[in-house]
Amino acid sequence: MNTTVTMLERVAGTTPLALAPLNAMSLRDQAHALLKNAIADTDIYDPTQELRLDERQLTQALGVSRTPIREALSLLEQQGFIRTVPRRGIYIVRKSKREIIEMVQVWAALESMAARLATLHATDAEIAKLRHLFDGFQNSPPAEHMHEYSDANIAFHTAVIALGGSQTIIDATRDLLLHVRAIRRATISQSDRAARSIIDHLKIIEALERRDTELAERLTRQHTLDLATHVDRYCDFLG
Repeated sequence: MNTTVTMLERVAGTTPLALAPLNAMSLRDQAHALLKNAIADTDIYDPTQELRLDERQLTQALGVSRTPIREALSLLEQQGFIRTVPRRGIYIVRKSKREIIEMVQVWAALESMAARLATLHATDAEIAKLRHLFDGFQNSPPAEHMHEYSDANIAFHTAVIALGGSQTIIDATRDLLLHVRAIRRATISQSDRAARSIIDHLKIIEALERRDTELAERLTRQHTLDLATHVDRYCDFLG
């Protein structure tokens, strides 16, 4: 089977997602996982981004019948990632400003606890890998490589969660990640946030390296709460 990921052809007013054909095993679950990942990789908080999906497009891209696609879409709707609007179509859910702020605040609590646990349990080698995420930005500012820095920024936060070693925290942040990642991507270029965030990241890494439990927890929490403050003040496009 050809598993090459291809972009859907754009249909007017719909969002193309990067998807690959499925095999015959657990079609609903595979479709659900692929669609969820594709939605997560979409800039859903870009004000110009189309959020409508086309069932026929999805069926053709994944190479299956409509039944597993509909089942996967139904599950995504139950989980709050999409919604069906009668006579209009299927739409990716974009959270309100208040909902995003609350999600970021929850993330701050969970990630800061993960940072605390990382000072106690992560190895020196695991912590050292965090620095390598920013190797490409040592000699040039993040603003000159915004797309790459945005990816490194998201990788940093998910890595801190993983370093905590708590499966409960990893599970609790899994669905939050879709929206928190998207809002980080949408705001990283605003108000010189990229330049400030890399400074914050390096301070967090230093605290982790020194096994300074209280400082690592506090810096991680404040860094993410600063995102919530930014969203509250400047992200009027969220409504």
